[in-house]
Amino acid sequence: MSKFTVAFAGNPNTGKSTLFNLLTGLRQHTGNWAGKTVITAEGEFTHNGHTYKAVDLPGTYSLYSNSADEEAARDYIIFEQPDVTLVVLDATSLERNLNLALQVLEITGRAVICINLIDEARRLGIEIDLKAIAKRLGVPVAAISARSEIGIKQLLDQIERVATGAVTAPPLRITYSEEIEQGIAELTPLVERTVGSRYPARWIALRLLDGDDSLLASLKEHMERKEAASSKEVLGHGVTACH
Repeated sequence: MSKFTVAFAGNPNTGKSTLFNLLTGLRQHTGNWAGKTVITAEGEFTHNGHTYKAVDLPGTYSLYSNSADEEAARDYIIFEQPDVTLVVLDATSLERNLNLALQVLEITGRAVICINLIDEARRLGIEIDLKAIAKRLGVPVAAISARSEIGIKQLLDQIERVATGAVTAPPLRITYSEEIEQGIAELTPLVERTVGSRYPARWIALRLLDGDDSLLASLKEHMERKEAASSKEVLGHGVTACH
């Protein structure tokens, strides 16, 4: 049985935790009190013979460094590299919610866009063209109502497609001003040489251009941890060989 990791990302009050609870069976408070969601909740669910570890990231409006919540969500997506990042959006506030979705997609193409509260949107006369959004963003899109349990199977099918590699997409490339693009082009090779090709060099370069000191600190800490783990592993093999 395959096991995949799914990170749940989304703005506060999009129903992200309601969906998380529905899929994992965990019963948690779904409020957004300060500090509560910095400790990420984890659960598990199965679909079509696959097991998924679900990680409920803090509810955030962006992946910049404006709060501990945003830094925790950003670092998990970049460094832990979940098999799927599920971005939960509110169907009644799509334009506002898409800001976070675009930031996630600049980091990873292994994502599914989940448009929640679709029943509320219909009641308000809002029509959403899922095919057009999927085509524009380049990743699977599903419309659901977590509260009414509408569209859940279709969502799980889309998660499975991304997790198993049936659907693959590169990170979304957003074109910025000529000046910013020039800065990104100069910084990207330096980032790649420093952190390797495993991480989203273009997005990291963009954040460094914006003076994101927190990301720089996280990168340094991650690289040091990785180096220490490698040294420990080499040392462990050495001790085994001596015996």
